[in-house]
Amino acid sequence: MITVVGHTAIDHISRVPMFPPVNGSINITDRKVYFGGGAANIAAGIAVLGEECTLLSAVGGDFPGSDYEKWMDRIGITRQLFLVPDANTATAFMFTDEKGDQITFFEWGASVAFSREEAPALPFVHMATADPEFNTKVAERSEFSSFDPGQDLHRYTKEQLETILDHIDILFANHHEIQGMEKILSRTEKNIVTTVPLAIVTMGRGGSTLYREGRAEKPVPVVPVSMADPTGAGDSYRAGFLTAFTRGYDPLTACRVGTVTASFVVEKTGCQTNLPTWGLMKERYKATFGDFPEIT
Repeated sequence: MITVVGHTAIDHISRVPMFPPVNGSINITDRKVYFGGGAANIAAGIAVLGEECTLLSAVGGDFPGSDYEKWMDRIGITRQLFLVPDANTATAFMFTDEKGDQITFFEWGASVAFSREEAPALPFVHMATADPEFNTKVAERSEFSSFDPGQDLHRYTKEQLETILDHIDILFANHHEIQGMEKILSRTEKNIVTTVPLAIVTMGRGGSTLYREGRAEKPVPVVPVSMADPTGAGDSYRAGFLTAFTRGYDPLTACRVGTVTASFVVEKTGCQTNLPTWGLMKERYKATFGDFPEIT
């Protein structure tokens, strides 16, 4: 059982030709509302792949009875939720330009509940975007943990990040987040990835690299697909990796499962719109990387 800690959110995803300058404006060419939130995206990805998952999150008074709640019921996400009746469920406003670059504005809403709740001790947990102090305590108390700083990186202090790195078993970060961690920690990327047993650094179209005790393995390329929207690629990568890792696959195979899972998500707009089953993932894995290893 994997527990995923962090945000459940409503995503407002917009397309723009380009980002406007400061004090400028630009026309929005498309806007839709989707299910989102880093932790909820990962939990949904794990559940659709067929693995048991618990989402530890916070929601507002708009969540009970909503389509989002019904969707989680349908795909089988077990939930432990902090309900804040007088708040909105966290909301993300994302703008993607024609180059695939993205800017996000995030309303925490009900997620402020994390700062008031007691952090649990868990056997296997992934900490996604959430309250830094809550995540720090989860990392300290849990048996096996992984972590991605996500868009909340700017909220972490140097001390919190150092504590998390000292306790986690797996670090996930994209190249932008690694650069942010370098500034906060006054460390190099090499020093950061050496701190943890396993580190996975994703580089967008450049694929991903697995580090074991700081030693880089052969990069894992992206799966060539027609990209509709990059939103949710990192979350689905983590869902694929954690599902494969939990089932006993080696870390490099888990990275490949992660990149294959992400390839489905970017084909359609919305972080949970096009999540693959384990069977669909295996078919695309075979077409990309060859025979899929079996675990007895």
